[in-house]
Amino acid sequence: MIRNITLRFACFTLFAALLGGCDPKPPAPRPTPAAPAAPAGNAEWTALANRFIEDYFMLQPFFAVNAGRHEFDGKMPDWSVGGIQQEVKWLQRMRTQAAQFDTAKLIGPQRLERDNLLSVIDTELFWLDRARFPFTNPAWYIDHLDPDVYLSRNYAPLERRFQAYIAYAKAIPGISADIRANLQLPLPKSYVERGIAGFGGYAEFYRNDVPKVFAAVKDPARQKQFAEANEAAAKAMDDLKTWLESGRKNATDRFALGYGLFSEMLKQTEQVDIPLDKLMKIGRDDLNRNLKTLREACGQYLPRAPLRICIDTMNSKKPEGGAVAGAQAQLAQLKKFVVDKQIVSIPSAEEALVKEAPPYNRGNFAYINVPGPYEKKPVYVYYVAPPDPNWSEAERAAYIPGKADLLFTSIHEVWPGHFLQFLHSNRQASKISALWVGYAFAEGWAHYAEEMMWESGLDEGNPETHIGQITNALLRDVRFISAIGLHTQGMTLKQSEQMFRDSAFQDPGNARQQAARGSYDPAYLNYTLGKLMIRKLRDDWIAKQPAAAGNAPQWRAFHDKFLSYGGPPIPLVRKEMLGEGGSLF
Repeated sequence: MIRNITLRFACFTLFAALLGGCDPKPPAPRPTPAAPAAPAGNAEWTALANRFIEDYFMLQPFFAVNAGRHEFDGKMPDWSVGGIQQEVKWLQRMRTQAAQFDTAKLIGPQRLERDNLLSVIDTELFWLDRARFPFTNPAWYIDHLDPDVYLSRNYAPLERRFQAYIAYAKAIPGISADIRANLQLPLPKSYVERGIAGFGGYAEFYRNDVPKVFAAVKDPARQKQFAEANEAAAKAMDDLKTWLESGRKNATDRFALGYGLFSEMLKQTEQVDIPLDKLMKIGRDDLNRNLKTLREACGQYLPRAPLRICIDTMNSKKPEGGAVAGAQAQLAQLKKFVVDKQIVSIPSAEEALVKEAPPYNRGNFAYINVPGPYEKKPVYVYYVAPPDPNWSEAERAAYIPGKADLLFTSIHEVWPGHFLQFLHSNRQASKISALWVGYAFAEGWAHYAEEMMWESGLDEGNPETHIGQITNALLRDVRFISAIGLHTQGMTLKQSEQMFRDSAFQDPGNARQQAARGSYDPAYLNYTLGKLMIRKLRDDWIAKQPAAAGNAPQWRAFHDKFLSYGGPPIPLVRKEMLGEGGSLF
């Protein structure tokens, strides 16, 4: 899982004339933008694309900070109803301008950039205007508040990052008030629980973890300022948690998007326009393929043992020193394999850190926090979550994966998954493609990498390792089926949870987490959706290459070419690589 930090915009005076309804004073001067590299070609289009980026940064400054534009440090967006409405209007206007641009004037990669920009805008408009997540889903806010950029990225001296964090903390009480005003009770039960855990986690993190980061700053006046702002931020998050706790008694089970909106989500955000019954069959077919492979691998590993015993045995072999230490130890092994087998090019010498996930983001076992393309000193952090302390001792023990299972999480997050993918995308000539990497592209690539590494000979056919790979694939298959089932077919959370236990062989704690996530993250089918589109694209692309080249060199050439596009919707990449659309699956 990649941590996608994309904050929304405020109503800045710069856009008074364009948007209407804001402060009518003359526009404030822009910060001097870093000159973005762009594909060579039509200057008029380049100006429009660059203006979109700079205006977006002005309206969504925390997104700019995470992209590496630190002249925006400490600034936060406007999440009031009016601010979100203004964002929707701006996006609609920008979409009209991009859609009306004369494509005959575009040269080479600018055509893809224009199509990708339209997709970026459509995705934003879907979540803001159609699904209305800022008004219905606490997870939307939790995913967009992470202050990690000021804490873990050494882009500037600690004192400067300290001041930026103080400004961030001072904005949190106002943001908290907007969140409470926007979210209308009653909410679905799973949304309430995600909000309680997330906002409560932020309060805990602000009080317990952030002061340790900035303890080395020896400035009593600034430390006093920090203590006051940080405690106010923690109290604001505590108040949100308490408010949501009061909504438990009236919480509902009404989280489903419905058939029409779910279909629209796939079309608008991923350009996948396929009937959901056909998609469900595709997902079930992949689940059955992986279950068959699991039976074969378990037949080698523990002949005649039930599948559950086979998987429990694999997971009983825990990583030495715990999951964080175990993941760290695996990264060197995986990088060496990528290099030795010439899996894909590595464009730089950067490495990923491994840390325990912070309390506000433990709704999934692992994720990676990635810097943006403007960052001068990029730091990538692979986070691994501990089990929930409220679970039973047996559930906490079961939550820690076996070494083989963890190996494919490390592949997914780092080598050659998200980490390597973003080393490529951050070097994109098109900043549109570098800044906005799609869900199915990112998670599809990382999930594709798991199976591809096994197929490339990782661990020389060891069946225990193969079982680790398959269990990760089964998890994503059940997400795919659950997303469609929960949102369009009346599947309950209990039914989804049971499917995670029966078909993905998840422990009870993970099964509960995964089912709940499907309610507030309906797009989590994109792991398998993206993987299957990439596999089909690889096969179709290789079929057009000279047969004498051999399999492995062709795979590397495919991987390098695929990653060279940054992260547009996979159907757009398919058209670029093959010259036609064709079947996605």
